[in-house]
Amino acid sequence: MSVDYRKITLDGLWHNNPALVQLLGLCPLLAVTASVVNALGLGIASTLVLVSSNLTVSLFRKLVPETVRLPIFVMIIASFVTAIELVMQALTYELYLILGIFIPLIVTNCAIMGRADAFAVKNPVRASVLDGFMMGVGFTLVLVLLGGLREVLGTGVLFGNMHLLFGETARSWELTLFDNYPGFLFAILPPGAFVGLGLMIALKNVFDARLERRRRAQSSPIDNAPSKRVRVTG
Repeated sequence: MSVDYRKITLDGLWHNNPALVQLLGLCPLLAVTASVVNALGLGIASTLVLVSSNLTVSLFRKLVPETVRLPIFVMIIASFVTAIELVMQALTYELYLILGIFIPLIVTNCAIMGRADAFAVKNPVRASVLDGFMMGVGFTLVLVLLGGLREVLGTGVLFGNMHLLFGETARSWELTLFDNYPGFLFAILPPGAFVGLGLMIALKNVFDARLERRRRAQSSPIDNAPSKRVRVTG
């Protein structure tokens, strides 16, 4: 069976994006995206779990009995989440405390379980790893974009507290976009997350609709051409 790696890449980033199309993993997405560093931390953790679980499920897909498939998948995902949780406690403890319960809750992320059950269990290792990586990257991009939007609107600052993830050298990455900014509390509260994500989904739908109209216009120029009246004489 041939694997379309281009399709896997585009599905993860755009056409079947976990956050914008499948609408999976919305609980952590909406909860932790008050800043870029929080969003990036959760996105990296989720991507690592996606890649690791897809790899493992694909490797052992022919050995897993159908009757206990889902419990085994949960155990695999939980094992990788626990490992990543311990790594974060050791390397990025302050960020781990900020993200709190949403790190262990990666186990219940429907996007991760969905990729294991819908893709990795049916496809070879290379395709499964790519699928997990691209789905993770697509999810992370939405997290970071939403986190950046809310951080700028809420505080007037971008890339604040990046040292929590990248060390002390990242303190200088902070950008103050608005001086004496009073702040916009709504943006960093849960309602702001809902509004921000809704706007992102709406923009994607508008963009997709325009691309579809352009594709149809290019694929059928004859159908779209103005009709001409022809006089026929007998």
